[in-house]
Amino acid sequence: MKNLQNFFAQFSCINCGATYSLYEILYTCRKCDSLLQVSHDLNALKSYSPKDWKKLFDSRLGDVRFPNNSGIWSKREWVLPSIKVENIVSCGEGNTHLFDASRFAKDLGLESLYVKQCGISHTGSFKDLGMTVLVSQVNQMRKEGIPIQAVACASTGDTSAALAAYAAKAGIPTIVFLPSGKVSTAQLIQPVSNGAKVISLDTDFDGCMAIVKEVAKEEGIYLANSMNSLRVEGQKTISIEITQQLSWEIPDWVVIPGGNLGNVSALGNGFEMMYELGLISKLPRIVLAQSANANPLYLSYLKGFEEFQPVEAKTTLASAIQIGNPVSVQKAIRVLKKFQGVVEQASEEELADAAARGDLYGLYNDPHTGVALASMLKLLDKGIIQKGEKVVVISTANGLKFTEFKVKYHEESLSGIHSKWKNQIYSSPANLGKVMDLIRKILLN
Repeated sequence: MKNLQNFFAQFSCINCGATYSLYEILYTCRKCDSLLQVSHDLNALKSYSPKDWKKLFDSRLGDVRFPNNSGIWSKREWVLPSIKVENIVSCGEGNTHLFDASRFAKDLGLESLYVKQCGISHTGSFKDLGMTVLVSQVNQMRKEGIPIQAVACASTGDTSAALAAYAAKAGIPTIVFLPSGKVSTAQLIQPVSNGAKVISLDTDFDGCMAIVKEVAKEEGIYLANSMNSLRVEGQKTISIEITQQLSWEIPDWVVIPGGNLGNVSALGNGFEMMYELGLISKLPRIVLAQSANANPLYLSYLKGFEEFQPVEAKTTLASAIQIGNPVSVQKAIRVLKKFQGVVEQASEEELADAAARGDLYGLYNDPHTGVALASMLKLLDKGIIQKGEKVVVISTANGLKFTEFKVKYHEESLSGIHSKWKNQIYSSPANLGKVMDLIRKILLN
């Protein structure tokens, strides 16, 4: 394949179709105020056959050299075709493991169950996939004289960690707004360590989002939340990676947890692009999983998406999706309609038990993955996901960020949660006989 640089991408409005340069600093359409997406010249991309694209992407897989060592930039023609390699800001993101939970699948009666481990990334979450794209574009814009002084975001933890790390690597100042008392210590310390200017606000995520949107109206402050569609461009490579790891086959279902809902729109965009370019012949069905304590899209789904009303999000163990007014709801609904999507919710006990149950098969699930697993289990019980089908669950963050959640679950000290799958720690005198007696007792149980 030659002339791989002869491709083009731009912002386009998801409603009226108005187009804008990727170098413009805007996040919604100037004509109708709808969200934007990054659109590609598919006719140019179609000048190469599906076989050629698969061969190219497969040839880059496992390459340890920059930039192909990134799962995003190894597919750069489909992401940011105009990026100069020297301006790419990468931390080796992507190419994450697709965990084969075959024993779990057998117990559930599924043909296959895979868990995409997006938390095995530089900052420990899938947010790295989008942030490398946004920060790389900002880096290129700054190199070409566009006066961006700083990047800014509202966050419940993972977004701020990713932004701070990538911006620090590029030498770009970062401002982060976090809801006071609602972010785990592990998540809070990440942007602090990377030198971001962290501002804790006495509000929830939605309140932080309202503030950062106003701050980003100031000249020189660039918004890095997922309403900026550059973020979605990186995240859509999850779909391509999953398909590539399944030998270019499509599962029946993909289950993904959602809060601000940029992730589900990204997931759909990746599958749509592969479908349009002929790399796949069908689309999977998508499940969007929400916490019952922050479930505005679930409530809208129950009414056939005829209306959408924000909610006041209640405290949930799945803190990253504790969002009552998601900015990417329009994109999410469009994707779910196209993919025969289902929205399910999980209570606090359901998500905690599902995370722990999955761990018994070798996983180490954060609470957000618990939401996805719980939703999958509920849909299996309802017969919506059927026995014998192939399912992929998206794990969005590393369980190590939520050690307190894991410890409290097994200590049975999470408020209102029975901890069905708890695994206690046993104590014994340092005496062989006593130890063997205990082992026999444990094994009999």
